Amino acid sequence: MLTYTKPLAALTGALLLTTGLTACTGTSAASDEKVLTVYSADGLKGEKGDGWYDRVFEDFEKQTGIEVKYVEGGSGEMVQRAAREKRNTQADVLVTLPPFIQQAGSKGLLQPYAPKGSDRVNGADKAADGSWTSVVNNYFGFIHNTKELPKAPTTWEELLDPEFENKLQYSTPGVAGDGTAVVIKAMHDFGGQEPAMAYLKKLQANNVGPSSSTSKLAPKVDKGEILVANGDVQMNFAQAKSMPNLGIWFPAKRGGKPTTFALPYAAGLVKDAPHAGNGRKLLDFMLGEQAQRQVSAVGGGFPAREDIKPTDANAVALAKLMEGVDVFEPDWADIDKNLTSYIDAWKSATGS
Repeated sequence: MLTYTKPLAALTGALLLTTGLTACTGTSAASDEKVLTVYSADGLKGEKGDGWYDRVFEDFEKQTGIEVKYVEGGSGEMVQRAAREKRNTQADVLVTLPPFIQQAGSKGLLQPYAPKGSDRVNGADKAADGSWTSVVNNYFGFIHNTKELPKAPTTWEELLDPEFENKLQYSTPGVAGDGTAVVIKAMHDFGGQEPAMAYLKKLQANNVGPSSSTSKLAPKVDKGEILVANGDVQMNFAQAKSMPNLGIWFPAKRGGKPTTFALPYAAGLVKDAPHAGNGRKLLDFMLGEQAQRQVSAVGGGFPAREDIKPTDANAVALAKLMEGVDVFEPDWADIDKNLTSYIDAWKSATGS
Protein backbone atom coordinates (compact mmCIF):
# COMPACT_ATOMS: atom_id res chain seq x y z
CA MET A 1 0.00 0.00 0.00
CA LEU A 2 1.35 3.42 -0.98
CA THR A 3 0.98 6.06 1.70
CA TYR A 4 0.94 9.54 0.19
CA THR A 5 1.52 12.80 2.06
CA LYS A 6 0.86 16.10 0.29
CA PRO A 7 3.40 18.97 0.33
CA LEU A 8 4.63 20.00 3.77
CA ALA A 9 2.01 17.91 5.50
CA ALA A 10 3.31 16.08 8.53
CA LEU A 11 3.81 12.36 8.43
CA THR A 12 1.23 10.36 10.33
CA GLY A 13 1.66 10.14 14.05
CA ALA A 14 2.39 6.45 13.81
CA LEU A 15 5.11 7.01 11.24
CA LEU A 16 6.66 9.82 13.23
CA LEU A 17 6.68 7.65 16.31
CA THR A 18 8.14 4.67 14.50
CA THR A 19 10.88 6.58 12.71
CA GLY A 20 11.59 8.71 15.75
CA LEU A 21 12.32 5.59 17.79
CA THR A 22 14.37 3.80 15.18
CA ALA A 23 16.32 6.64 13.57
CA CYS A 24 18.32 7.25 16.72
CA THR A 25 19.56 3.68 16.86
CA GLY A 26 20.09 2.79 13.20
CA THR A 27 20.05 -0.87 14.28
CA SER A 28 18.36 -3.99 13.01
CA ALA A 29 15.00 -3.00 14.50
CA ALA A 30 14.63 -0.38 11.79
CA SER A 31 16.32 -2.33 9.02
CA ASP A 32 14.04 -5.32 9.58
CA GLU A 33 10.88 -3.27 9.05
CA LYS A 34 9.10 -3.73 5.72
CA VAL A 35 8.78 0.01 5.10
CA LEU A 36 10.71 2.96 3.73
CA THR A 37 10.09 6.68 3.35
CA VAL A 38 10.64 8.70 0.17
CA TYR A 39 10.89 12.50 0.18
CA SER A 40 10.38 13.71 -3.38
CA ALA A 41 9.85 16.69 -5.62
CA ASP A 42 6.43 16.67 -7.23
CA GLY A 43 5.78 15.54 -10.78
CA LEU A 44 6.24 11.77 -10.81
CA LYS A 45 3.05 10.85 -8.99
CA GLY A 46 -0.09 10.88 -11.13
CA GLU A 47 -3.06 13.10 -10.44
CA LYS A 48 -5.26 10.01 -10.58
CA GLY A 49 -2.86 7.41 -9.28
CA ASP A 50 -1.58 6.74 -12.79
CA GLY A 51 1.94 8.17 -12.60
CA TRP A 52 5.36 6.54 -12.73
CA TYR A 53 5.70 6.53 -8.97
CA ASP A 54 2.30 4.90 -8.59
CA ARG A 55 3.28 2.04 -10.88
CA VAL A 56 6.83 1.64 -9.57
CA PHE A 57 5.88 1.73 -5.90
CA GLU A 58 3.06 -0.75 -6.43
CA ASP A 59 5.30 -3.14 -8.36
CA PHE A 60 8.08 -2.72 -5.80
CA GLU A 61 5.78 -3.58 -2.91
CA LYS A 62 4.42 -6.64 -4.70
CA GLN A 63 7.94 -7.89 -5.39
CA THR A 64 9.51 -7.09 -2.00
CA GLY A 65 6.67 -6.69 0.50
CA ILE A 66 8.14 -3.28 1.43
CA GLU A 67 5.62 -0.46 1.90
CA VAL A 68 6.55 2.96 0.54
CA LYS A 69 5.68 6.02 2.63
CA TYR A 70 5.67 9.04 0.34
CA VAL A 71 6.10 12.74 1.15
CA GLU A 72 5.93 15.32 -1.65
CA GLY A 73 6.85 18.98 -2.01
CA GLY A 74 9.07 21.37 -3.91
CA SER A 75 12.69 20.33 -4.34
CA GLY A 76 13.94 23.03 -1.98
CA GLU A 77 11.27 22.16 0.58
CA MET A 78 12.31 18.52 0.65
CA VAL A 79 16.00 19.32 1.11
CA GLN A 80 15.20 21.82 3.86
CA ARG A 81 13.03 19.27 5.61
CA ALA A 82 15.73 16.60 5.43
CA ALA A 83 18.25 19.11 6.79
CA ARG A 84 16.01 19.98 9.74
CA GLU A 85 15.69 16.27 10.54
CA LYS A 86 19.41 15.55 10.21
CA ARG A 87 19.76 14.53 13.87
CA ASN A 88 16.62 12.40 13.75
CA THR A 89 16.43 11.19 10.17
CA GLN A 90 12.97 10.34 8.84
CA ALA A 91 13.56 9.81 5.10
CA ASP A 92 15.38 6.91 3.45
CA VAL A 93 15.42 8.13 -0.16
CA LEU A 94 15.49 11.75 -1.37
CA VAL A 95 14.48 12.66 -4.94
CA THR A 96 14.87 16.25 -6.14
CA LEU A 97 15.70 18.28 -9.23
CA PRO A 98 19.03 20.06 -9.68
CA PRO A 99 20.52 22.13 -8.16
CA PHE A 100 18.90 20.87 -4.97
CA ILE A 101 20.24 17.33 -5.23
CA GLN A 102 23.74 18.83 -5.38
CA GLN A 103 22.80 21.01 -2.42
CA ALA A 104 21.69 17.93 -0.47
CA GLY A 105 25.07 16.36 -1.20
CA SER A 106 27.04 19.41 -0.12
CA LYS A 107 25.02 19.61 3.11
CA GLY A 108 26.01 16.05 3.96
CA LEU A 109 22.45 14.73 3.72
CA LEU A 110 23.29 11.82 1.39
CA GLN A 111 25.44 8.73 1.62
CA PRO A 112 27.19 7.13 -1.37
CA TYR A 113 25.39 4.29 -3.12
CA ALA A 114 25.61 3.27 -6.77
CA PRO A 115 22.35 1.49 -7.63
CA LYS A 116 22.35 -1.47 -10.00
CA GLY A 117 22.10 -0.04 -13.51
CA SER A 118 23.75 3.27 -12.59
CA ASP A 119 26.73 2.29 -14.76
CA ARG A 120 24.37 2.82 -17.72
CA VAL A 121 23.57 6.40 -16.63
CA ASN A 122 25.50 9.23 -18.30
CA GLY A 123 28.25 10.64 -16.13
CA ALA A 124 26.68 14.12 -16.19
CA ASP A 125 23.51 12.66 -14.69
CA LYS A 126 25.06 11.23 -11.54
CA ALA A 127 27.40 12.39 -8.79
CA ALA A 128 31.07 11.56 -9.07
CA ASP A 129 31.07 10.53 -5.40
CA GLY A 130 28.06 8.23 -5.86
CA SER A 131 25.79 10.28 -3.61
CA TRP A 132 22.99 10.54 -6.19
CA THR A 133 21.91 9.14 -9.55
CA SER A 134 19.25 10.35 -11.98
CA VAL A 135 16.30 7.98 -12.20
CA VAL A 136 14.15 9.94 -14.69
CA ASN A 137 15.55 12.37 -17.24
CA ASN A 138 13.59 15.51 -17.90
CA TYR A 139 13.81 19.02 -19.39
CA PHE A 140 12.71 22.44 -18.24
CA GLY A 141 9.87 24.10 -20.13
CA PHE A 142 6.84 26.37 -20.04
CA ILE A 143 3.14 25.68 -20.61
CA HIS A 144 0.32 27.71 -22.13
CA ASN A 145 -3.46 27.37 -22.37
CA THR A 146 -4.07 26.03 -25.87
CA LYS A 147 -7.73 27.06 -25.90
CA GLU A 148 -7.40 30.74 -24.98
CA LEU A 149 -3.86 31.09 -26.32
CA PRO A 150 -3.74 28.66 -29.27
CA LYS A 151 -0.38 29.93 -30.53
CA ALA A 152 2.26 29.69 -27.84
CA PRO A 153 4.50 32.72 -27.31
CA THR A 154 7.96 32.18 -28.75
CA THR A 155 10.10 34.66 -26.82
CA TRP A 156 10.69 35.86 -23.28
CA GLU A 157 9.97 39.39 -24.47
CA GLU A 158 6.40 38.51 -25.53
CA LEU A 159 5.60 37.65 -21.92
CA LEU A 160 6.05 41.33 -21.02
CA ASP A 161 2.94 42.20 -23.06
CA PRO A 162 0.06 43.68 -21.02
CA GLU A 163 -2.19 40.82 -22.15
CA PHE A 164 -0.36 38.62 -19.67
CA GLU A 165 -0.98 40.87 -16.67
CA ASN A 166 -2.15 38.58 -13.84
CA LYS A 167 -2.24 35.76 -16.39
CA LEU A 168 1.31 34.51 -15.86
CA GLN A 169 2.88 32.72 -12.92
CA TYR A 170 6.07 30.82 -12.17
CA SER A 171 6.99 28.82 -9.09
CA THR A 172 9.26 30.34 -6.48
CA PRO A 173 13.02 30.18 -7.16
CA GLY A 174 14.90 28.73 -4.22
CA VAL A 175 11.86 26.72 -3.14
CA ALA A 176 10.77 24.84 -6.26
CA GLY A 177 13.22 23.17 -8.62
CA ASP A 178 11.37 24.40 -11.70
CA GLY A 179 11.18 27.88 -10.20
CA THR A 180 14.93 27.93 -9.74
CA ALA A 181 15.19 26.74 -13.34
CA VAL A 182 13.51 29.98 -14.49
CA VAL A 183 16.47 31.91 -13.09
CA ILE A 184 19.02 29.48 -14.54
CA LYS A 185 17.52 29.62 -18.04
CA ALA A 186 17.08 33.40 -17.97
CA MET A 187 20.73 33.84 -16.97
CA HIS A 188 21.76 31.62 -19.87
CA ASP A 189 19.47 33.15 -22.49
CA PHE A 190 20.14 36.79 -21.53
CA GLY A 191 23.88 36.28 -21.08
CA GLY A 192 24.40 36.68 -17.34
CA GLN A 193 22.93 37.55 -13.98
CA GLU A 194 22.51 41.30 -14.46
CA PRO A 195 20.50 41.24 -17.73
CA ALA A 196 18.47 38.26 -16.50
CA MET A 197 17.46 40.07 -13.32
CA ALA A 198 16.63 43.20 -15.29
CA TYR A 199 14.25 41.12 -17.40
CA LEU A 200 12.68 39.30 -14.44
CA LYS A 201 12.13 42.67 -12.75
CA LYS A 202 10.04 43.74 -15.76
CA LEU A 203 8.23 40.41 -15.87
CA GLN A 204 7.11 40.86 -12.27
CA ALA A 205 4.46 43.32 -13.46
CA ASN A 206 2.58 40.40 -15.01
CA ASN A 207 3.41 37.72 -12.42
CA VAL A 208 0.50 36.56 -10.24
CA GLY A 209 2.78 35.75 -7.32
CA PRO A 210 4.67 33.00 -5.53
CA SER A 211 3.92 29.28 -5.69
CA SER A 212 5.87 26.74 -3.66
CA SER A 213 4.92 23.89 -6.00
CA THR A 214 5.13 23.94 -9.79
CA SER A 215 2.59 21.13 -10.22
CA LYS A 216 -0.14 23.39 -8.80
CA LEU A 217 0.21 25.76 -11.77
CA ALA A 218 -0.86 23.34 -14.52
CA PRO A 219 -4.50 23.05 -13.35
CA LYS A 220 -4.71 26.85 -13.32
CA VAL A 221 -3.39 27.02 -16.88
CA ASP A 222 -5.72 24.23 -18.02
CA LYS A 223 -8.74 26.09 -16.59
CA GLY A 224 -7.66 29.41 -18.11
CA GLU A 225 -7.15 31.11 -14.74
CA ILE A 226 -3.69 31.94 -16.04
CA LEU A 227 -2.37 31.63 -19.59
CA VAL A 228 1.30 30.83 -19.07
CA ALA A 229 3.36 29.12 -16.37
CA ASN A 230 6.64 27.33 -15.95
CA GLY A 231 6.96 23.58 -15.64
CA ASP A 232 8.94 20.67 -16.97
CA VAL A 233 8.37 18.32 -19.88
CA GLN A 234 7.79 15.09 -17.94
CA MET A 235 5.34 16.53 -15.43
CA ASN A 236 3.38 18.60 -17.92
CA PHE A 237 3.29 15.84 -20.55
CA ALA A 238 1.86 13.48 -17.92
CA GLN A 239 -0.62 16.09 -16.67
CA ALA A 240 -1.87 16.72 -20.20
CA LYS A 241 -3.55 13.30 -20.12
CA SER A 242 -6.18 14.75 -17.80
CA MET A 243 -5.69 18.45 -18.64
CA PRO A 244 -6.43 18.80 -22.35
CA ASN A 245 -5.66 22.52 -22.59
CA LEU A 246 -1.96 22.27 -21.75
CA GLY A 247 0.67 22.98 -24.41
CA ILE A 248 4.44 22.77 -23.80
CA TRP A 249 6.83 25.36 -25.24
CA PHE A 250 10.37 26.68 -24.76
CA PRO A 251 11.06 30.44 -24.61
CA ALA A 252 13.82 32.00 -26.70
CA LYS A 253 15.48 35.37 -26.38
CA ARG A 254 14.27 37.59 -29.22
CA GLY A 255 16.30 36.71 -32.30
CA GLY A 256 17.54 33.43 -30.80
CA LYS A 257 16.52 29.78 -30.77
CA PRO A 258 14.38 28.10 -28.12
CA THR A 259 16.52 26.58 -25.39
CA THR A 260 16.21 24.23 -22.47
CA PHE A 261 18.39 22.15 -20.20
CA ALA A 262 18.20 18.77 -18.56
CA LEU A 263 16.38 18.82 -15.24
CA PRO A 264 16.41 15.18 -14.13
CA TYR A 265 14.79 13.66 -11.09
CA ALA A 266 17.85 12.57 -9.14
CA ALA A 267 17.69 10.14 -6.22
CA GLY A 268 20.03 9.55 -3.32
CA LEU A 269 20.17 7.42 -0.20
CA VAL A 270 19.74 9.62 2.86
CA LYS A 271 22.59 9.58 5.36
CA ASP A 272 21.67 7.66 8.54
CA ALA A 273 18.49 6.46 6.82
CA PRO A 274 16.43 4.38 9.28
CA HIS A 275 15.70 1.79 6.56
CA ALA A 276 18.82 2.12 4.42
CA GLY A 277 18.67 -1.45 3.14
CA ASN A 278 15.14 -0.94 1.87
CA GLY A 279 16.17 2.37 0.35
CA ARG A 280 18.94 0.65 -1.61
CA LYS A 281 16.45 -1.91 -2.90
CA LEU A 282 14.12 0.85 -4.13
CA LEU A 283 16.95 2.69 -5.89
CA ASP A 284 17.95 -0.56 -7.60
CA PHE A 285 14.33 -1.12 -8.62
CA MET A 286 13.93 2.40 -10.04
CA LEU A 287 16.92 1.86 -12.33
CA GLY A 288 15.83 -1.63 -13.31
CA GLU A 289 14.96 -2.27 -16.95
CA GLN A 290 11.22 -2.64 -16.30
CA ALA A 291 10.88 0.62 -14.37
CA GLN A 292 13.06 2.49 -16.88
CA ARG A 293 10.89 1.38 -19.79
CA GLN A 294 7.86 2.65 -17.87
CA VAL A 295 9.40 6.12 -17.57
CA SER A 296 8.03 7.14 -20.97
CA ALA A 297 5.12 4.74 -21.36
CA VAL A 298 3.64 5.52 -17.93
CA GLY A 299 5.37 8.65 -16.66
CA GLY A 300 5.82 10.69 -19.83
CA GLY A 301 9.52 11.18 -19.16
CA PHE A 302 12.89 10.12 -20.51
CA PRO A 303 14.78 7.05 -19.20
CA ALA A 304 17.87 7.78 -17.15
CA ARG A 305 19.64 4.70 -18.52
CA GLU A 306 21.22 5.26 -21.92
CA ASP A 307 20.76 1.62 -22.94
CA ILE A 308 16.96 1.87 -22.66
CA LYS A 309 15.54 3.07 -25.99
CA PRO A 310 11.73 3.11 -25.71
CA THR A 311 9.57 3.17 -28.83
CA ASP A 312 6.13 3.63 -27.24
CA ALA A 313 3.80 6.40 -28.41
CA ASN A 314 4.83 8.72 -25.57
CA ALA A 315 8.51 8.30 -26.41
CA VAL A 316 7.84 9.20 -30.05
CA ALA A 317 5.78 12.26 -29.07
CA LEU A 318 8.43 13.43 -26.60
CA ALA A 319 11.19 13.13 -29.20
CA LYS A 320 9.13 15.25 -31.60
CA LEU A 321 8.50 17.86 -28.91
CA MET A 322 12.24 18.31 -28.41
CA GLU A 323 13.02 18.80 -32.10
CA GLY A 324 14.65 22.16 -32.88
CA VAL A 325 15.29 23.00 -29.21
CA ASP A 326 18.88 23.73 -28.16
CA VAL A 327 19.86 21.87 -24.99
CA PHE A 328 22.57 23.57 -22.94
CA GLU A 329 24.37 22.22 -19.88
CA PRO A 330 24.40 24.53 -16.83
CA ASP A 331 27.50 24.81 -14.68
CA TRP A 332 25.99 22.98 -11.72
CA ALA A 333 29.12 23.39 -9.60
CA ASP A 334 28.85 27.16 -9.99
CA ILE A 335 25.12 27.12 -9.33
CA ASP A 336 25.53 25.00 -6.20
CA LYS A 337 28.22 27.37 -4.93
CA ASN A 338 26.39 30.60 -5.78
CA LEU A 339 22.72 29.59 -5.57
CA THR A 340 22.03 31.72 -2.50
CA SER A 341 23.42 34.84 -4.17
CA TYR A 342 21.41 34.17 -7.34
CA ILE A 343 18.20 33.74 -5.36
CA ASP A 344 18.96 36.87 -3.34
CA ALA A 345 19.48 38.78 -6.60
CA TRP A 346 16.11 37.51 -7.85
CA LYS A 347 14.40 38.57 -4.62
CA SER A 348 15.96 42.02 -4.87
CA ALA A 349 14.99 42.42 -8.51
CA THR A 350 11.39 41.31 -8.06
CA GLY A 351 10.72 42.58 -4.55
CA SER A 352 9.78 39.08 -3.48
